[in-house]
Amino acid sequence: MQYTIKELEYWNKKIEEKVKQFGLNCYPQEFEIINYNNMLSYQVYLGMPSMYPHWSFGKNYDKLKTLYRHNLIGLPYEIVINSNPCTAYLLKENSLLMQILTMTHVYGHNDFFKNNRLYIENTNPQHTFEMFKSHGDRIRGYIDKFGREEVEKILDAVHSIKFQINLLEFIKENGEIDSWKKDILGIVMEQTKYFIPQIETKIINEGWASFWHYKILKNLELPQSLYLEFLNRHNAVVAPNKEKINPYYLGFEIFTRLEEAYGTDKLFEARTVERDESFIRRYLTKELCMDMNLFQYKIDEKTFIVEEISDEEGYKTIKDTFRKSVGMGSIPFIELKDIGNKTLLLEHKYDGRELDLNYVGETLKHVVSLWNHKVILKTKLNKKSIEVICSKDKEISYV
Repeated sequence: MQYTIKELEYWNKKIEEKVKQFGLNCYPQEFEIINYNNMLSYQVYLGMPSMYPHWSFGKNYDKLKTLYRHNLIGLPYEIVINSNPCTAYLLKENSLLMQILTMTHVYGHNDFFKNNRLYIENTNPQHTFEMFKSHGDRIRGYIDKFGREEVEKILDAVHSIKFQINLLEFIKENGEIDSWKKDILGIVMEQTKYFIPQIETKIINEGWASFWHYKILKNLELPQSLYLEFLNRHNAVVAPNKEKINPYYLGFEIFTRLEEAYGTDKLFEARTVERDESFIRRYLTKELCMDMNLFQYKIDEKTFIVEEISDEEGYKTIKDTFRKSVGMGSIPFIELKDIGNKTLLLEHKYDGRELDLNYVGETLKHVVSLWNHKVILKTKLNKKSIEVICSKDKEISYV
């Protein structure tokens, strides 16, 4: 290591003083330093070492390790858990400055977890690790009793529709499946509900943490050698991305401009009440759209067509499309419409974005595995209504 634990403790104390001075309201903070192999594992298991076992975690681990080995991706500098006390894992290989910046960034996430309404209303941080450990123990118990293959079949099915909470709850309450399978549905639903606020606040949460690590480190009286590295590292974190929108950059820019226009109180108000969709709707300005060179495109018969650019009028369409695609807006909304003769009738709320029919067919097979009867999904293809039917024998047809 390029630093000692005593150095980290010294800087953590100074950071905490600034956190309180600037008015952030955090849970008690705990840090754990881990090596890159552990960071890969924790990243795969979403920061939960006691996560239940499933083949997909091993697959993701091999994929991430391969990409990392070939320098196609970098490891996260930290993983932060929405828990009380708040737990964060720091990458051992970080430089001293990166540990200082990362710890400060963590306090931003900590404050966001504690004070944003989505987390307050939908999570119980006092019991986070207890919940995941209980889930892991129960799944392992079912594996011991019924075999890994049987348990993973149910997990595969539930994972395929885990964000369709209205549908999972109905199957859990009314499905003709064993009680242990219903318990697995409940486990996946509970964990999904825990993670949904993080999905809904990726941009605003990272923007908040980036804004405060920048503001605090500027006031931390860093030695000149560390200060220069801080500027370089920060600029890399919030740098625009030519291929996709960098959530750190967008969130940081919005908060920076909000402070300039309205003052600090407005920042805390936004942190408390907004999610990505409303954050973008309220605060993504025409000027920022133009500065970011945002544009909207479509692919028609493999031809790339630009539909809108960020000019005086086009930015409104781009902003509207963007806000509808963030958070849970990126996931198709499936509504339970009816149940007759044990057939489950579902409807995709079409908003101009079509479903991949091959994916739909495979997903409906998983739904049938849970429901044990025919399932029909209504959607649109080329603006025409169609029905995708999956029989009890898992045969797919289209009407």
